[in-house]
Amino acid sequence: MSATCGQQALGDVDLDAPDAILRLNLHPAIRAVQAALPRMRANGQLTVGIAERTAFMRPQRGLVSFARTWALELAQTGITVNAVAPGPTEPNCEGEYQYLTGVPMHRLGRPDEIAAAIQFLLSEDAGFITGQTLFVYCGASIGKALL
Repeated sequence: MSATCGQQALGDVDLDAPDAILRLNLHPAIRAVQAALPRMRANGQLTVGIAERTAFMRPQRGLVSFARTWALELAQTGITVNAVAPGPTEPNCEGEYQYLTGVPMHRLGRPDEIAAAIQFLLSEDAGFITGQTLFVYCGASIGKALL
């Protein structure tokens, strides 16, 4: 299973996969925040990226929860905390055709589009946004495309 875009139906989820995905997605987020916290206090912002798939739901919800909890905890310091939920990006992703049938824009994202969302959340223009998750995947978060 690919850690970035592999898909597993609920009935087929390898129970070792969620633990590996938690280690891949949640543990580094905690370590990164702990390491960056002294600088964050000075700069006031953090963005965490996440992905959404059946096997990724637990870490996704974990990262969304982290963003909300950390936003509350750090609000008095002026630090804003937000999450970015990126979709699959070019050039190719396992299960690409199946994924694109449910995407209103019928395309994969580009890494620079994900980076632009993160860059915005790190900018002073986003200083009034905290505890939010920005879903950056061509409309997939709003439901299936009309066929």
